[in-house]
Amino acid sequence: MSLAIFDLDNTLIADDSDYLWGQFLVDQGIVDKAYYEEANAKFYSDYKQGTLDITEFLHFSLKPLADNKPDDLYRWRSQFIETIICPLLLNPAQQLINKHRLRGDTLMVITATNRFVTEPIVKLYGIETLLATTPDFVDGRYTGSFAGIPCFQEGKVKQLEEWLEQSSETLANSWFYSDSHNDLPLLKRVDNPVAVDPDEKLSAYAKAENWPIISLRASDCPDQHFQK
Repeated sequence: MSLAIFDLDNTLIADDSDYLWGQFLVDQGIVDKAYYEEANAKFYSDYKQGTLDITEFLHFSLKPLADNKPDDLYRWRSQFIETIICPLLLNPAQQLINKHRLRGDTLMVITATNRFVTEPIVKLYGIETLLATTPDFVDGRYTGSFAGIPCFQEGKVKQLEEWLEQSSETLANSWFYSDSHNDLPLLKRVDNPVAVDPDEKLSAYAKAENWPIISLRASDCPDQHFQK
């Protein structure tokens, strides 16, 4: 039995839920279209380039949570999941998760995208353990800030280390699946790093290190990387 960790965006789903949530807010008229759409695109570009200021981005992306009532937010989120996210779920991703489950592995998703957006997505895959950036919630309202360490780059490693201290799990024979070079700090920490439909930087690094490179965009889940 091992710890099997999955990134979410562009790994288990075929797009980026953080960016798409922002676009959903624009399309629904919940935020100012001209400002929000441009800023959302810039932050996403920074993320892909590896230059994202995570604190600046979180103040931007969590502000709509503070500006709206939780009941409205939950209703919009349900609509977002049904109309935007569900079509992006990947059957090979579910197959991969099931393979690890059958091996008796402990399943986890670790993602920089905030817990408000990602928690219901992760549950669609039947995974209970989620490490994510956590929006601050006080007296029944989101504050627009975040609690603890942003779950991004080295922050993913720190959050995982804190979780491991409270659990009986270890990183012995652990797995981590990701598409992004932003996840290299955690990919380097596990025993079995796997690049999934990787970006250009991660693809080059994975090839140099002889890491498995797989795709979850095909009709079936590849399993060659299990042959160890």
